[in-house]
Amino acid sequence: MPKTNTKKLSLSAMFIALGIVLPFFTAQMESFGSALLPMHIPVLFCGLLCGSGFGAVVGFILPLLRSFLFSMPPLFPNAVCMAFELATYGLITGLLYSRPTKKSIRYLYVCLICAMISGRIVWGIAETLWLGFSGSTFTLKMFIAGSLFNAIPGIILQLVLIPGIMGILQHTKTQKEVKK
Repeated sequence: MPKTNTKKLSLSAMFIALGIVLPFFTAQMESFGSALLPMHIPVLFCGLLCGSGFGAVVGFILPLLRSFLFSMPPLFPNAVCMAFELATYGLITGLLYSRPTKKSIRYLYVCLICAMISGRIVWGIAETLWLGFSGSTFTLKMFIAGSLFNAIPGIILQLVLIPGIMGILQHTKTQKEVKK
């Protein structure tokens, strides 16, 4: 296995572990945890640092694994729909961030926002399909509440934390070591 894939595989495993552990810090207050979106952060980092393939796989595995291990989030429909959402996050951040040779903070925000929008659309489609099969309905009001209003603290956290850490990684040249 090439050295690059070993690094990316190791980082991906670390991001899965981080995604399993982070929700424990917010688990005491369920609404607080769902508002801060702690599993989303490692997936976004994985897409940025390891690329679209690793990001998508980590995003898909993480909520399902956490559901099997700790029953949180509940497997149906939450973890299943989140798996598609987070896979989209990892895929889109990886695809977009790999394009330019010069990585600016502005472009990082574009990547994050595009990933968040597309991931939430995929989540809405997954929820609609899943709930449609089970005989329930998923309304536009539920989509807006779940994907936007309830997630505002997590979105803000992601848009502050991720560019800050990526800036540090770029400054210390750590990000370039991962890509090699």
